[in-house]
Amino acid sequence: MFIATLIAADRLSAGDISLASDLLADAGGDILGHEWIEPDKAADIRFSGDLVSARRALAALGAGIDHVAQPEAARAKKLFVADMDSTMITVECLDELADYAGFKPQVAAITERAMRGELDFVEALDERVSLLADMDAGVVTRCHDERVALSPGAVTLVRTMKARGAHTVLVSGGFTLFADRVAAEIGFDRVVANTLDIAAGRLTGRVARPVVDSATKQRVLQEETERLGLAASETLAIGDGANDLAMVEQAGLGVAYRGKPTLRDAADARIDHGDLTALLYAQGYPRKGWVES
Repeated sequence: MFIATLIAADRLSAGDISLASDLLADAGGDILGHEWIEPDKAADIRFSGDLVSARRALAALGAGIDHVAQPEAARAKKLFVADMDSTMITVECLDELADYAGFKPQVAAITERAMRGELDFVEALDERVSLLADMDAGVVTRCHDERVALSPGAVTLVRTMKARGAHTVLVSGGFTLFADRVAAEIGFDRVVANTLDIAAGRLTGRVARPVVDSATKQRVLQEETERLGLAASETLAIGDGANDLAMVEQAGLGVAYRGKPTLRDAADARIDHGDLTALLYAQGYPRKGWVES
């Protein structure tokens, strides 16, 4: 048995549910019924059939509706592993930090290519960080205070999952000077990120080794899954770029959030319209049970 969850950025109608049911049926699925999770906002359609075909068919839904099709069993996840930049927060920290040094256009261009998978992540990271050499380390705090904003729904998603017994991990190719604060603000149980090398209060332009990269993210997901004694189906991972591809492919439910094409094509689901609380609806949690502060 599978469930297709429809989540509207604005309003979900009975017509939207009917259209989705027709699309699933046309893809060879047997429709077993539907029910509201939240009236006018999110609904589940239960069906049997081929999951890959169902996901492909639902792509024809209209703008403003996200959809998550998955097995009904283990839809409530016990492990959540998330990327930070452009996922749990709205910006790329390195790009914003580079702005204080006058290099944002150059750094942002490299970041975009790296997130699309066109450049080696570690080489691109080293190249960008080298431009920050001799920057006062205190600028990092200023950058966080002035530029970093949590993505809508981030706190509610993490705190609600924790209240339901899930373990949560923030794993970032960004830096501990940002990630530690972000993790604390949102409520993550664990944070894994890169360390900027600092000497005499100034950035050296180097990143400490080993670098947190795509393989690290995948390994953290695997280690936490094994430590908690979970099946892969009980895990959820989310990111936006090529550096998140391995962990998103490995998770029981891998999600692209406003994702780059490489990740969007590989992910089990995409969140393009709603905020991060879409993943609470995907787990069957109505708003009345959310932890919102």
